[in-house]
Amino acid sequence: MKGPIIANKDRAAVLVQALPYIQNFMGKTIVVKYGGNAMINEDLKSAVIQDVALMSCVGIRVVLVHGGGPEIDAMLKKVGKESKFVNGLRYTDEETMEIVQMVLSGKVNKDIVALVQRAGGKALGLCGLDGGLLKGEKAKKGVDLGLVGEITSVNIDPLTEAMDKGYVPVVATVALGVGDAEGEALNVNADTAAAKIAAALGAEKMVLMTDVSGILRDVQNPDSLIKEVKRHELDSLVKDGIVSKGMIPKTECCRTALEGGVKKAHIIDGRVPHALLVELFTDEGIGTMIE
Repeated sequence: MKGPIIANKDRAAVLVQALPYIQNFMGKTIVVKYGGNAMINEDLKSAVIQDVALMSCVGIRVVLVHGGGPEIDAMLKKVGKESKFVNGLRYTDEETMEIVQMVLSGKVNKDIVALVQRAGGKALGLCGLDGGLLKGEKAKKGVDLGLVGEITSVNIDPLTEAMDKGYVPVVATVALGVGDAEGEALNVNADTAAAKIAAALGAEKMVLMTDVSGILRDVQNPDSLIKEVKRHELDSLVKDGIVSKGMIPKTECCRTALEGGVKKAHIIDGRVPHALLVELFTDEGIGTMIE
């Protein structure tokens, strides 16, 4: 009898610890960028969707922004389309953009919507074209990248209307072109889209789900996680080489969100089951929080 009693005490302690966080976030908006292994591994996918459904059920206004790089690559391979890179950056021609739009706004987006609803939540699939949610210009990177865009504006109306009715908006990151790309669909970075959406909504938090633990003081040592970082410390972390390579654009997205009015940004490891709940509803957390 001893074992089950201890187990129940532990379960109760977890719920009690989560209570003040749930009370604090109720009615507030949290934008989650969903990507990496958490979108590929079926067990991790199930855990993320359960987390999102639970957050919504306790009154948190959740926006789920997703990418879909592996699925796009798989479809390009299936149709025999070779990826073209310019200075290490992917070039998106019209044929590739059709596949991006089909995979992201179609299969990937609707699969996620179905999973949220299967987990007991309510979800509504959107892409940046819907209601002019995301508008953008062709990216200016010093080279022509085709139909790759940079977001210039976010129309939050479709998101707020969905959340007001209890839905989790699931956003595929395809933007409506303006300027030189007037009326065209543009492929935009999902991390950046999450940051811009979070800022436009005045979100309480933005959470980037990645394939790393967060910001590590030593990338070879998983125990060197930096749990909390002030925004003004980011430059020195880059200068010291602690933030480098692929972590630089992620921290820049966090900076964009914070400068836009988001209170806190988090970088968490989506390879850990229920990482969202651990980060948001426990004292210890699991990743890096930037404020």
